[in-house]
Amino acid sequence: MRKRSVLVAAAAVVCLGWIVGATGASTVAGRPSLAAGPASGFVPSHNAGHAKAQQHVSLLLWHNGPVQHSTTVVPVFWGSKWANGTFVSDKVTGLDYLYSHVGNTSYLHTNYEYTDTSGHVGLGVSKSGDLTDTSATPSGAPSTSAVLNEVAKVTGGRPVAGAYYPVYSDQPRGGARYCAWHSAGTINGISVKFGFFFALDGDPGCDPGAPSSLGHSQGLSALANVSGHELSEMLTDPQLNAWYDRQGEENSDKCAWTFGGLVTIGSQQWKIQGNWSNTAANAGTGYANVGCIQTS
Repeated sequence: MRKRSVLVAAAAVVCLGWIVGATGASTVAGRPSLAAGPASGFVPSHNAGHAKAQQHVSLLLWHNGPVQHSTTVVPVFWGSKWANGTFVSDKVTGLDYLYSHVGNTSYLHTNYEYTDTSGHVGLGVSKSGDLTDTSATPSGAPSTSAVLNEVAKVTGGRPVAGAYYPVYSDQPRGGARYCAWHSAGTINGISVKFGFFFALDGDPGCDPGAPSSLGHSQGLSALANVSGHELSEMLTDPQLNAWYDRQGEENSDKCAWTFGGLVTIGSQQWKIQGNWSNTAANAGTGYANVGCIQTS
């Protein structure tokens, strides 16, 4: 799905949140000052009519923004179901493993070719402790401001500067036509990156179809796939002004729901989509319109 595109109503809410934040609204009545950017890198559901393979090679272009050189990931689990032992032992344990072992893998190396004036995308990932909020998650598709406000809540308005906060809801996507997205913003002037993920148990529209022999539940496999998508885009386009093509597609957008096999994270295998490589596209060595790679 094209960068910053979603249902019109949702987009309007997102843009409004950005405009309000960008005006420099100060802290009111003890509330943190927030500036949430627009959502980007939407993972479209299978039934959302996402774009088919392009008829020509469209390379990613650098738009002068920074890439991510080092990454601290702080997962946020939002909703009452995260107090459920089975829910936690499956998804929290699995996602913790993924984030704890993804750094410096051949899968993460698919992002390395993208640079800014300071160098390449950094491949090191440091996973911090999980943050859990068992209060009710809003129904429907939340705005970026609502998700950033949740990050502010669980961090007490003092997030780790530059960290990535993927926020996992316990609610299904319902009528939303996407599975996840990422964005950037500030909390009390502190720059952060963040993402949002619906609960995807039993959701065929966001299911990568991972083999059960891998040992992961369907819901965990679905979250792992879209988590890889958003992590890669956060690395290559952390402030939404670095690497994307002329249509606004980021590197994972261009390879959504395409797979060249399985990827190895730690000692486990996962079905996680590939990412677009300009190098592979120019050489004609990738899959899916010659530009997608799952390992590098």
